[in-house]
Amino acid sequence: MDSSSTLFPGQALPAAYLSPGSSSFTDFLRATSPELLPDGRKAPEGAVEAPHGTTIVAVTFRGGVLIAGDRRATMGNVIAQRDMEKLFVTDAYSAVGIAGTAGVAQELVKLYAVELEHYEKLEGVSLSLDGKANKLATMLRGNLAAALQGLAVVPLLAGFDENADDPERAGRIVSYDVVGGKYDEAGGYHAVGSGSQFAKSALKKRFDPDAGLETAARAAFEALYDAADDDSATGGPDVYRRIYPSLITITGPEGAVRMPEERTSEIAGEVVNGRMENPGG
Repeated sequence: MDSSSTLFPGQALPAAYLSPGSSSFTDFLRATSPELLPDGRKAPEGAVEAPHGTTIVAVTFRGGVLIAGDRRATMGNVIAQRDMEKLFVTDAYSAVGIAGTAGVAQELVKLYAVELEHYEKLEGVSLSLDGKANKLATMLRGNLAAALQGLAVVPLLAGFDENADDPERAGRIVSYDVVGGKYDEAGGYHAVGSGSQFAKSALKKRFDPDAGLETAARAAFEALYDAADDDSATGGPDVYRRIYPSLITITGPEGAVRMPEERTSEIAGEVVNGRMENPGG
Protein backbone atom coordinates (compact mmCIF):
# COMPACT_ATOMS: atom_id res chain seq x y z
CA MET A 1 0.00 0.00 0.00
CA ASP A 2 1.44 3.42 -0.92
CA SER A 3 2.36 6.10 1.62
CA SER A 4 -0.79 8.15 0.94
CA SER A 5 -2.92 5.34 2.37
CA THR A 6 -0.60 4.36 5.24
CA LEU A 7 -2.11 5.26 8.61
CA PHE A 8 -0.30 6.61 11.65
CA PRO A 9 -1.62 6.97 15.23
CA GLY A 10 -4.28 9.68 15.33
CA GLN A 11 -4.56 9.92 11.55
CA ALA A 12 -8.06 9.68 10.02
CA LEU A 13 -8.97 6.97 7.55
CA PRO A 14 -8.61 7.93 3.88
CA ALA A 15 -11.81 9.14 2.20
CA ALA A 16 -12.13 5.96 0.15
CA TYR A 17 -12.61 3.95 3.34
CA LEU A 18 -15.53 6.12 4.43
CA SER A 19 -17.31 6.64 1.12
CA PRO A 20 -20.37 4.55 0.23
CA GLY A 21 -19.80 2.28 -2.70
CA SER A 22 -20.04 -1.28 -3.90
CA SER A 23 -20.63 -4.09 -1.40
CA SER A 24 -17.85 -5.99 -3.16
CA PHE A 25 -14.57 -6.06 -1.23
CA THR A 26 -12.75 -6.95 -4.46
CA ASP A 27 -14.07 -3.78 -6.13
CA PHE A 28 -12.98 -1.75 -3.11
CA LEU A 29 -9.51 -3.27 -3.20
CA ARG A 30 -9.27 -2.71 -6.96
CA ALA A 31 -10.00 0.99 -6.44
CA THR A 32 -7.70 1.55 -3.46
CA SER A 33 -4.84 -0.99 -3.69
CA PRO A 34 -5.08 -2.99 -6.94
CA GLU A 35 -1.55 -4.34 -6.48
CA LEU A 36 -2.85 -6.49 -3.60
CA LEU A 37 -5.22 -8.44 -5.84
CA PRO A 38 -4.06 -11.76 -7.32
CA ASP A 39 -4.52 -10.35 -10.85
CA GLY A 40 -2.93 -7.02 -9.92
CA ARG A 41 0.62 -8.33 -9.93
CA LYS A 42 2.84 -8.73 -12.93
CA ALA A 43 3.26 -12.41 -13.74
CA PRO A 44 6.72 -13.70 -14.72
CA GLU A 45 7.42 -14.42 -18.35
CA GLY A 46 6.88 -17.93 -19.66
CA ALA A 47 5.57 -21.02 -17.88
CA VAL A 48 5.86 -21.09 -14.10
CA GLU A 49 6.66 -24.21 -12.09
CA ALA A 50 4.78 -24.18 -8.79
CA PRO A 51 3.19 -26.70 -6.40
CA HIS A 52 -0.19 -28.00 -7.53
CA GLY A 53 -3.05 -29.33 -5.45
CA THR A 54 -4.74 -32.42 -6.80
CA THR A 55 -7.99 -34.28 -6.10
CA ILE A 56 -11.16 -32.87 -4.50
CA VAL A 57 -14.55 -34.62 -4.33
CA ALA A 58 -17.98 -33.39 -3.25
CA VAL A 59 -21.02 -35.53 -2.46
CA THR A 60 -24.58 -34.58 -1.51
CA PHE A 61 -26.42 -36.58 1.14
CA ARG A 62 -29.79 -36.46 2.87
CA GLY A 63 -29.78 -33.10 4.62
CA GLY A 64 -26.62 -31.56 3.21
CA VAL A 65 -23.40 -31.85 1.25
CA LEU A 66 -19.78 -32.66 2.02
CA ILE A 67 -16.48 -31.88 0.34
CA ALA A 68 -13.29 -33.91 0.83
CA GLY A 69 -9.76 -33.76 -0.46
CA ASP A 70 -6.44 -35.53 -0.38
CA ARG A 71 -3.44 -33.74 1.15
CA ARG A 72 -0.71 -34.08 -1.49
CA ALA A 73 0.76 -31.21 -3.52
CA THR A 74 3.09 -31.96 -6.42
CA MET A 75 5.57 -30.02 -8.52
CA GLY A 76 6.30 -31.97 -11.66
CA ASN A 77 7.25 -35.47 -10.60
CA VAL A 78 8.16 -34.35 -7.06
CA ILE A 79 5.91 -34.42 -3.99
CA ALA A 80 6.10 -30.77 -2.90
CA GLN A 81 4.03 -31.21 0.28
CA ARG A 82 2.38 -34.21 1.91
CA ASP A 83 -0.07 -32.47 4.24
CA MET A 84 -1.40 -29.49 2.29
CA GLU A 85 -4.86 -28.26 3.28
CA LYS A 86 -7.07 -27.86 0.19
CA LEU A 87 -10.46 -27.30 1.84
CA PHE A 88 -11.65 -23.95 3.17
CA VAL A 89 -14.83 -22.94 4.99
CA THR A 90 -15.80 -19.74 3.15
CA ASP A 91 -18.87 -18.76 5.16
CA ALA A 92 -21.52 -20.30 7.42
CA TYR A 93 -23.06 -22.41 4.64
CA SER A 94 -20.35 -22.88 2.00
CA ALA A 95 -16.91 -24.38 1.53
CA VAL A 96 -14.44 -24.51 -1.35
CA GLY A 97 -11.91 -27.14 -2.33
CA ILE A 98 -9.01 -26.18 -4.57
CA ALA A 99 -7.08 -27.90 -7.32
CA GLY A 100 -4.48 -26.28 -9.53
CA THR A 101 -1.67 -23.89 -8.61
CA ALA A 102 -1.62 -24.06 -4.82
CA GLY A 103 -0.41 -20.57 -3.89
CA VAL A 104 -2.73 -18.73 -6.27
CA ALA A 105 -5.67 -20.94 -5.31
CA GLN A 106 -5.20 -20.38 -1.57
CA GLU A 107 -4.94 -16.64 -2.03
CA LEU A 108 -8.03 -16.52 -4.23
CA VAL A 109 -10.16 -18.58 -1.83
CA LYS A 110 -9.12 -16.51 1.19
CA LEU A 111 -10.03 -13.33 -0.72
CA TYR A 112 -13.34 -14.98 -1.65
CA ALA A 113 -14.12 -15.66 2.02
CA VAL A 114 -13.42 -12.00 2.86
CA GLU A 115 -15.63 -10.99 -0.07
CA LEU A 116 -18.58 -12.95 1.35
CA GLU A 117 -18.06 -11.56 4.86
CA HIS A 118 -17.70 -7.99 3.55
CA TYR A 119 -20.96 -8.27 1.60
CA GLU A 120 -22.83 -9.62 4.64
CA LYS A 121 -21.56 -6.83 6.90
CA LEU A 122 -22.54 -4.08 4.45
CA GLU A 123 -25.87 -5.50 3.31
CA GLY A 124 -26.98 -7.12 6.56
CA VAL A 125 -27.75 -10.41 4.82
CA SER A 126 -25.57 -13.11 3.31
CA LEU A 127 -25.44 -13.76 -0.42
CA SER A 128 -27.71 -16.47 -1.76
CA LEU A 129 -25.96 -19.66 -2.84
CA ASP A 130 -26.40 -18.62 -6.48
CA GLY A 131 -24.83 -15.27 -5.63
CA LYS A 132 -21.88 -16.99 -3.96
CA ALA A 133 -21.38 -19.22 -7.00
CA ASN A 134 -21.50 -16.24 -9.39
CA LYS A 135 -19.07 -14.25 -7.25
CA LEU A 136 -16.48 -17.03 -7.36
CA ALA A 137 -16.91 -17.29 -11.16
CA THR A 138 -16.21 -13.56 -11.49
CA MET A 139 -13.06 -13.83 -9.40
CA LEU A 140 -11.84 -16.77 -11.50
CA ARG A 141 -12.25 -14.74 -14.68
CA GLY A 142 -9.95 -12.16 -13.12
CA ASN A 143 -7.24 -14.84 -12.93
CA LEU A 144 -7.41 -15.64 -16.66
CA ALA A 145 -4.07 -14.02 -17.58
CA ALA A 146 -2.25 -16.05 -14.93
CA ALA A 147 -4.10 -19.23 -15.98
CA LEU A 148 -2.80 -18.81 -19.52
CA GLN A 149 0.74 -18.88 -18.08
CA GLY A 150 0.13 -22.11 -16.24
CA LEU A 151 -1.10 -20.67 -12.92
CA ALA A 152 -4.59 -22.11 -13.26
CA VAL A 153 -7.04 -22.48 -10.37
CA VAL A 154 -9.88 -25.03 -10.43
CA PRO A 155 -12.14 -24.71 -7.38
CA LEU A 156 -15.11 -26.82 -6.35
CA LEU A 157 -17.88 -25.10 -4.36
CA ALA A 158 -20.16 -26.98 -1.99
CA GLY A 159 -23.00 -25.22 -0.24
CA PHE A 160 -26.30 -25.58 1.59
CA ASP A 161 -29.13 -23.63 -0.05
CA GLU A 162 -31.06 -22.00 2.77
CA ASN A 163 -33.83 -21.09 0.29
CA ALA A 164 -34.39 -24.62 -0.98
CA ASP A 165 -37.95 -25.97 -0.85
CA ASP A 166 -36.76 -29.29 0.57
CA PRO A 167 -34.08 -29.03 3.30
CA GLU A 168 -33.32 -32.73 2.81
CA ARG A 169 -32.15 -31.92 -0.76
CA ALA A 170 -30.59 -28.52 -0.12
CA GLY A 171 -26.96 -29.57 -0.64
CA ARG A 172 -25.51 -28.26 -3.91
CA ILE A 173 -22.25 -28.62 -5.82
CA VAL A 174 -20.89 -26.08 -8.31
CA SER A 175 -17.85 -26.71 -10.49
CA TYR A 176 -15.80 -24.27 -12.59
CA ASP A 177 -13.36 -24.22 -15.46
CA VAL A 178 -10.16 -22.16 -15.50
CA VAL A 179 -11.79 -19.21 -17.31
CA GLY A 180 -14.66 -18.85 -14.84
CA GLY A 181 -17.32 -21.03 -16.46
CA LYS A 182 -19.83 -22.14 -13.78
CA TYR A 183 -21.66 -25.49 -13.80
CA ASP A 184 -24.28 -26.80 -11.36
CA GLU A 185 -23.62 -30.49 -10.77
CA ALA A 186 -27.13 -31.95 -10.53
CA GLY A 187 -25.92 -35.56 -10.33
CA GLY A 188 -25.18 -35.30 -6.62
CA TYR A 189 -21.40 -35.76 -6.82
CA HIS A 190 -18.39 -34.35 -8.62
CA ALA A 191 -14.59 -34.32 -8.51
CA VAL A 192 -11.83 -32.02 -9.78
CA GLY A 193 -8.08 -32.37 -10.04
CA SER A 194 -5.69 -34.83 -11.58
CA GLY A 195 -7.36 -37.87 -10.02
CA SER A 196 -10.91 -36.71 -10.74
CA GLN A 197 -11.72 -39.22 -13.47
CA PHE A 198 -10.91 -42.12 -11.14
CA ALA A 199 -12.76 -40.53 -8.21
CA LYS A 200 -15.87 -39.90 -10.31
CA SER A 201 -15.83 -43.45 -11.61
CA ALA A 202 -15.78 -44.68 -8.01
CA LEU A 203 -18.59 -42.33 -6.97
CA LYS A 204 -20.70 -43.41 -9.93
CA LYS A 205 -20.92 -46.86 -8.33
CA ARG A 206 -21.11 -45.79 -4.68
CA PHE A 207 -23.28 -42.66 -4.69
CA ASP A 208 -26.64 -43.02 -2.98
CA PRO A 209 -28.90 -39.92 -3.04
CA ASP A 210 -30.73 -41.17 0.06
CA ALA A 211 -27.59 -41.86 2.08
CA GLY A 212 -26.84 -40.15 5.36
CA LEU A 213 -23.64 -38.35 6.31
CA GLU A 214 -21.65 -41.38 7.44
CA THR A 215 -22.33 -43.35 4.25
CA ALA A 216 -21.54 -40.33 2.06
CA ALA A 217 -18.28 -39.67 3.92
CA ARG A 218 -17.21 -43.29 3.44
CA ALA A 219 -18.04 -43.05 -0.29
CA ALA A 220 -15.94 -39.87 -0.61
CA PHE A 221 -12.94 -41.49 1.10
CA GLU A 222 -13.32 -44.61 -1.05
CA ALA A 223 -13.27 -42.38 -4.14
CA LEU A 224 -10.11 -40.61 -2.96
CA TYR A 225 -8.51 -44.00 -2.29
CA ASP A 226 -9.30 -45.09 -5.86
CA ALA A 227 -7.91 -41.82 -7.22
CA ALA A 228 -4.66 -42.29 -5.26
CA ASP A 229 -4.45 -45.88 -6.50
CA ASP A 230 -4.31 -44.78 -10.15
CA ASP A 231 -3.06 -41.17 -10.05
CA SER A 232 0.46 -40.55 -8.75
CA ALA A 233 -0.33 -36.92 -7.89
CA THR A 234 -3.10 -37.89 -5.46
CA GLY A 235 -2.09 -38.89 -1.96
CA GLY A 236 -3.78 -41.77 -0.21
CA PRO A 237 -4.14 -42.21 3.58
CA ASP A 238 -0.65 -42.14 5.13
CA VAL A 239 -1.07 -44.13 8.33
CA TYR A 240 2.64 -43.95 9.20
CA ARG A 241 2.76 -40.14 9.13
CA ARG A 242 -0.86 -39.86 10.34
CA ILE A 243 -1.89 -37.83 7.29
CA TYR A 244 -5.48 -38.44 6.22
CA PRO A 245 -7.89 -36.81 3.77
CA SER A 246 -9.75 -33.81 5.13
CA LEU A 247 -13.52 -33.33 5.00
CA ILE A 248 -16.03 -30.53 5.57
CA THR A 249 -19.76 -31.12 6.02
CA ILE A 250 -22.46 -28.49 5.38
CA THR A 251 -25.95 -28.99 6.79
CA GLY A 252 -28.86 -26.76 7.78
CA PRO A 253 -28.60 -27.17 11.55
CA GLU A 254 -24.80 -26.92 11.88
CA GLY A 255 -23.63 -25.07 8.78
CA ALA A 256 -20.12 -25.67 7.44
CA VAL A 257 -18.08 -27.75 9.89
CA ARG A 258 -14.67 -29.35 9.46
CA MET A 259 -14.72 -32.99 10.50
CA PRO A 260 -12.26 -33.62 13.38
CA GLU A 261 -9.07 -35.48 12.46
CA GLU A 262 -9.95 -38.21 14.95
CA ARG A 263 -13.00 -39.08 12.86
CA THR A 264 -11.33 -38.72 9.45
CA SER A 265 -8.58 -41.07 10.62
CA GLU A 266 -11.22 -43.60 11.66
CA ILE A 267 -12.96 -43.47 8.27
CA ALA A 268 -9.62 -43.69 6.45
CA GLY A 269 -8.67 -46.68 8.61
CA GLU A 270 -11.94 -48.42 7.75
CA VAL A 271 -11.28 -47.89 4.05
CA VAL A 272 -7.70 -49.17 4.27
CA ASN A 273 -8.76 -52.24 6.26
CA GLY A 274 -11.54 -52.93 3.79
CA ARG A 275 -9.13 -52.75 0.86
CA MET A 276 -6.85 -55.29 2.51
CA GLU A 277 -9.71 -57.78 2.24
CA ASN A 278 -11.02 -56.52 -1.10
CA PRO A 279 -8.40 -54.46 -3.00
CA GLY A 280 -10.89 -53.47 -5.67
CA GLY A 281 -13.28 -52.00 -3.14
